[in-house]
Amino acid sequence: MKLLKLALILSLSLLILDVNPSESAVSSVDLGSESLKVAVVNLKPGQTPISIAINEMSKRKSPALVAFHSGARLLGEEAAGITARYPNKVYSQLRDMLGKPYSHVKSFLDSMYLPFDIVEDSRGSVGIKIDDNVTVYSVEEMVAMILGYAMNLAEFHSKVKVKDAVISVPPYFGQAERRGLVQAAQLAGMNVLSLINEHSGAALQYGIDKDFSNGSRHVIFYDMGSGSTYAALVYYSTYNSKQFGKTVPVNQFQVKDVRWDAELGGQLMEARLVEFFADEFNKQVGNGVDVRNSPKAMAKLKKQVKRTKEILSANTMAPISVESLYDDRDFRSTLTRDKFEELCEDLWDRSLTPLKDVLKHSGLKVEEIHAVELIGGATRVPKLQAKIQEFLGRSELDKHLDADEAIVLGAALHSANLSDGIKLNRKLGMVDGSSYGFFVELDGPDLLKDESTRQLLVPRMKKLPSKMFRSIVHDKDFEVSLAYDGEAILPPGTLSPVFAKYSVSGLADASEKYMSRNLSSPIKASLHFSLSRSGILSLDRADAVIEISEWVEVPKKNLTAPTVNISSESVAQNTSEESTENLHSDGALGNATDSNIEEPIATELGTEKKLKKRTFRIPLKIADKTSGSGMPLLEESLAEARSKLEALEKKDAERRKTAELKNNLEGYIYSTKEKLETSEEFEKISTADERKSFIEKLDEVQEWLYTDGEDASATEFQDRLDLLKAIGDPLFFRYNELTARPAAIEFARKYLTEVQQIIQGWETNKPWLPKNKMDEVHKDADNIKSWLDEMETEQKKTSGFSKPVFTSEQVYLKVFNLQDKVASVNKIPKPKPKVEVNKNETDTGGSQNTSNSTPASDESEKTNTEQTHDEL
Repeated sequence: MKLLKLALILSLSLLILDVNPSESAVSSVDLGSESLKVAVVNLKPGQTPISIAINEMSKRKSPALVAFHSGARLLGEEAAGITARYPNKVYSQLRDMLGKPYSHVKSFLDSMYLPFDIVEDSRGSVGIKIDDNVTVYSVEEMVAMILGYAMNLAEFHSKVKVKDAVISVPPYFGQAERRGLVQAAQLAGMNVLSLINEHSGAALQYGIDKDFSNGSRHVIFYDMGSGSTYAALVYYSTYNSKQFGKTVPVNQFQVKDVRWDAELGGQLMEARLVEFFADEFNKQVGNGVDVRNSPKAMAKLKKQVKRTKEILSANTMAPISVESLYDDRDFRSTLTRDKFEELCEDLWDRSLTPLKDVLKHSGLKVEEIHAVELIGGATRVPKLQAKIQEFLGRSELDKHLDADEAIVLGAALHSANLSDGIKLNRKLGMVDGSSYGFFVELDGPDLLKDESTRQLLVPRMKKLPSKMFRSIVHDKDFEVSLAYDGEAILPPGTLSPVFAKYSVSGLADASEKYMSRNLSSPIKASLHFSLSRSGILSLDRADAVIEISEWVEVPKKNLTAPTVNISSESVAQNTSEESTENLHSDGALGNATDSNIEEPIATELGTEKKLKKRTFRIPLKIADKTSGSGMPLLEESLAEARSKLEALEKKDAERRKTAELKNNLEGYIYSTKEKLETSEEFEKISTADERKSFIEKLDEVQEWLYTDGEDASATEFQDRLDLLKAIGDPLFFRYNELTARPAAIEFARKYLTEVQQIIQGWETNKPWLPKNKMDEVHKDADNIKSWLDEMETEQKKTSGFSKPVFTSEQVYLKVFNLQDKVASVNKIPKPKPKVEVNKNETDTGGSQNTSNSTPASDESEKTNTEQTHDEL
């Protein structure tokens, strides 16, 4: 696997064209139910162009968790560290709460034994009340915290600011989820270049380094993650493109279909094991005890069950051990792979349903599928692989991609392709489609429910992005509803197929204004929709279209034919002129000065009436009337959310600073006490009373640190550290000088010897050097030697407990000054030999102009120049 990753990184590195390597970086985020992965595309020299950002624990995958404990916010690994102790304070599954109604989320959390304190907000969605029992955060705000954590990982990894990103989403995400995720990203300060369906990210990663010019192929991507399963059918082919005057094949892929089970994943398998072991523990304890009533016990049990399931992927038996699971009782048991498969018996056939549905709706047979690529952590379960192999009739499955990182790496390639600053060297055309079909429905006064008021706007798998246009003959204000096509394939938790409502106004006023005019056709309303690259459908614009026929008076003109006088002379004379001068770039004849062609003569003959059609397009006002859990956050709510998140960021920064200073204080106490108590050298530079007093002060601050100092501020930690250093710095200075001063003296005396040799070399090899300069160097060297002798003598008379007579820094400073002077003298150049000037030449030239002379006038310069030429 390591070799596979290395080969993958090398192949990706070759695909990047370095456009602006200074500060260009974009990222991608694979946000899952339980974890997240971050990839960075960075052209900074010395870094791999595409790489996975590791977290603070040097892991490539981070927990998608937010926790609030004792007034502090914890993210990622920090939050994971307190899950077992405070399960009610560590919030997970946040991505899957986006856009969901309260009742759906409540039922889901109860089934997962997640004891979150949730409330229903004004939209009918979920609000999460944290441990202060006052503050409530929306799901968008919580997801924004996770995305902010992801962006920090990207920036720490790339060492540059990273704002542009692509975020992957499961294919079953509906409009509410996608809009909510984009809003969460905006709150995190992220510029979302696009959302990308997970299967498209994997398909991009699969196809970027392959050649399909020899033949097209169908590939199915089968993904079972922690919370869902899907199968996507992708068709790879090539198209011809002109590049540098040559026709070359370019790879492309199109997502043909995708089918899913949004509730089947690794979590469901783990839930079966949790129930099994909970029953076993209850039976061991007896007395009517039910461990399910303890959130803390269930959090511990779920954590160990996950590990047990992972072990069973490579072994036929796995142990489970939980210390003090419930009421100080330990739990230990074992599980065989056969028992695990039995507990999940009904899930194995269910796991094949998305795969079967894709083949059924595509009309393809298994033999026509080139490969079935497995991605997602849960696909490592041996029984699942065996079922897929059996269905496909293949002895081996396709595992060319990294099951965990294929999506985020493919999304990073997409991010680079969409970015202005980074471009791919190789092209791979991508055509993704909408996972859902959408209807548009109009409602209002005098609108009858028929085919014109309810139309299929977006068929399923329509290309992303796309624009649509619809018009309706109407003259009153009306409402527009957007709905999913059919209730059988709604996003999970969706209660109504309608996901957006708009009111369109201004049509009635426009109709009233123009109704009295001579309309050439009925008044219409035109609606412009867009399906974005992120798969989000919206009503972008509405216009009233009014066509009027009017009689208008225009002047009548009678054009008389021009008179042309041509002579044989003029023809011969003007032919070449007209061909070169009288033709303008638009092909019309120009005006030649000697032209014999006269202009047409216009004669006014009065006026006449003509019927003219005029079309008016009047913009109509669109107001978003969406309600329910799918309703996006309003601008006021977004502004408030930004303020809350900024306050949290500021508080987090202060907390990190406080923790750093606390660690600094704690580290200083421990290291200093160890040196004072164990190092014999300290006895040479301090008295026993000094050391005893200092240790007592260290003990005093240490006691404060673990009592009153637990909740101290950054300033208090810094003050106590400064207090200790005020006592310790003089001791450590004397301690360090014990070795630093002798080393400096040795260095100085060695250099003074070298100076004497340097001066002797000057006298022999550089006789042109000024004697006074060499004498200065000699004198300075003697002064330093005398100073060193005097200082050493005085230092020997001084107690080691006192301040040193001189320091190593003073020694080095004197030596460095002497080195500078030696270097400056050594650089004095050898003077150029004097050139004897011939007296006759001087007399001949009169007053010679040298390079440093300035001519008295232009005339004198001219004279000197002429004389020089004569001499030559």
